[in-house]
Amino acid sequence: MARPLRFEYAEAVYHVMARGDGGKAIFIAKDDHLLFLHRLGEVCRSRGWRVHAWALMRNHFHLLLETPEPNLVSGMRLLLGPFSQAWNRLHSRRGHVFQGRYKAVPVAGTGAGDASQFKVVADYIHLNPARAGLAGGEHGKLVAYPWSSLPAYRSSKAPQWLVFDRVLAAHQLATDARGRRAYVDYLEARAAENGGKFPPEASAALRRGWYLGDESFRDRLLALVDKGSKALRKSGSHSGNAVAAHGEREAERLVAVGLRELELCDVKGNPLPARKGDPRKVALATLLRAHTSISNPWIAKRLEMGHDRSVSRLIRQGADHNEVRKYLRQLEQMLPCED
Repeated sequence: MARPLRFEYAEAVYHVMARGDGGKAIFIAKDDHLLFLHRLGEVCRSRGWRVHAWALMRNHFHLLLETPEPNLVSGMRLLLGPFSQAWNRLHSRRGHVFQGRYKAVPVAGTGAGDASQFKVVADYIHLNPARAGLAGGEHGKLVAYPWSSLPAYRSSKAPQWLVFDRVLAAHQLATDARGRRAYVDYLEARAAENGGKFPPEASAALRRGWYLGDESFRDRLLALVDKGSKALRKSGSHSGNAVAAHGEREAERLVAVGLRELELCDVKGNPLPARKGDPRKVALATLLRAHTSISNPWIAKRLEMGHDRSVSRLIRQGADHNEVRKYLRQLEQMLPCED
């Protein structure tokens, strides 16, 4: 079977889903949830993503995600890869954490007439705990389920990457505290009335459709396929100039801060002599691979680490090197925490 297309374009909106490998539980303890949310915050900061709704269930997650730049693929790689590695370490396991490829369904959401599908996806995500029998109705308040964005809608206490206005506007509600309360009350009523269920045809479309929108939205997506990679690059693709420039800016920022933090440069920011396998360089290279989409050749040239194959080897060996791990922890502490 052919792999589904990844549509990437500026200001795209997606319903993103991924399930545990073989249906296994992923979000078992509080630390699992916090690990994922921290990683999501890091990716949102580095990629400029905006999240409108999210829910973490025991063996899967849902995101209603907006990418101002066309960088879904590189961002999801930075989200799922490091999370999976950290999850395996946390649970002393090995192997795949997620089952196959994540699913990312484009959602109509940029035009004035596109609010209906955007609204349906947000409600579907927020009502997940009700359909699972974990909250809502006879199971208590839906907003009491801690691992979705709904409590933040109620309290307004949210990281910068979670935004409320677009969901509220889709429901024709005021984008203030009164509007947020009205939205939560509406979902509580739906959860109490029928357990948050959707009509079978709507549920099937949400789970298995390749897009969510009207025929004009479908035609816009098909036009991207018909015009090929040239059209995707024109509006912005994951291999286009816009994302490459963004990735280099973020990498340069981390290099500048990292060189100062690890005393690898002089007061003017000029690099100081250091061997290519210096644990500080290896730690900085590891950070760049984890937090940016920059290539090994770029790292090798920028940090003067020899051939790009040396970068891969040094990073791999550094994972078991105490001094490298020490410097990596030092570097990670300088990153903003957006939980």
